[in-house]
Amino acid sequence: MRVSHFIAGHLKIKGRIAVVSIAISFLVMIIAVAVTGGFKKELRSGISQVFGDVQLSADGNGYLGGDNPVKADTALTARLLGLRGVKKVTPVVYKPGIIKKGDNIQGVIFKGTPQGPDSLGVRVPRQLCSKLALSLGDKMTVYFAGEKVRVRVFRIVEVYPAALGGEDKLIVETSLSQMQTVCGWSSDEVSALEVVFDALPANSQALEEATSLVGTAAWDATPQGERPPVASSVSNRFPQIFSWLELLDVNVLLVLALMTAVAGFNMISGLLITLFRNISSIGVLKAIGMKNRAIGDAFLRMSFRVVLKGMTAGNILGIGFCLLQKHTHLIKLDPENYFLSYMPINLDIWNILVTDVAAFCLIALMLLLPTLFISGVDPAKTIKVR
Repeated sequence: MRVSHFIAGHLKIKGRIAVVSIAISFLVMIIAVAVTGGFKKELRSGISQVFGDVQLSADGNGYLGGDNPVKADTALTARLLGLRGVKKVTPVVYKPGIIKKGDNIQGVIFKGTPQGPDSLGVRVPRQLCSKLALSLGDKMTVYFAGEKVRVRVFRIVEVYPAALGGEDKLIVETSLSQMQTVCGWSSDEVSALEVVFDALPANSQALEEATSLVGTAAWDATPQGERPPVASSVSNRFPQIFSWLELLDVNVLLVLALMTAVAGFNMISGLLITLFRNISSIGVLKAIGMKNRAIGDAFLRMSFRVVLKGMTAGNILGIGFCLLQKHTHLIKLDPENYFLSYMPINLDIWNILVTDVAAFCLIALMLLLPTLFISGVDPAKTIKVR
């Protein structure tokens, strides 16, 4: 056994403040990483679920494009499905409408999809039902504006929670054919084609690159002489959400840096106190010929043991809290401000491991500074200190 190993096994940092501070720091870091990952995953998947990742429409504005349809022909759909990473292509029709319920009037967006309810059935967001005092099985009168006002009476066949809590709480889903009839379109005319990828693009830049590929494919599949549809990404449709998610990445980096610094400075102070308490022992070790590096190695090993103990405790507490929140949604949020009704959690083991290793390495580098104190210890003076 090396002497430094033996000495490290008999050294201890007085008190538990160092372990507690390390544990709290890693607890906060794990929660920050999991919550940030949760927001990114839930919001991006929620947007993808409602609007797709990329929309192909007549002018690139999706359902904001008015009454200009695009052709949903099989050649275009096949070309899009042939792109790498494309999971599905859904033809949709969007149409603004006004719901009248007694004295209440509410503007909404109707969305017709192939999977939508038939026979004048609709799926209505829970928030909208609460606002208009509607419930499952109720009928509602809807007015669609155009060259002439069209009136339809729909029946609520399903009430669902809005995926985003805010933007999509006014989207009422029904069948594609019903909306094509309301718009006066043929069976191959739609407002947009919504393209969904197998995996969500990692960032806005990757999404824009995927959008460019979809737009090129649509251009190639469009017969000569016809105007091709324009591709637009959901990052353009929801710039405020994607900007907020990018800001979250910056915030979590600041939290990680701050918590690492707090843990590192606590360990530095603990190690310095330990060095001062053992100054006589350091003098004796140097007097019998032990090198500064070997003595420093002993104290560093002791410090690393404390860091690992605190890191383990912080990981256990952090992962435990995240699992509790993930399965119970204990902490609620205001969807009007945070887009979600609860604090989301995404436990990515790889991200946690990277965070642990990076923080441990940075703390280890910080602990090299106090060991420089050892080289200044003079055995002739310190060996007499009691």
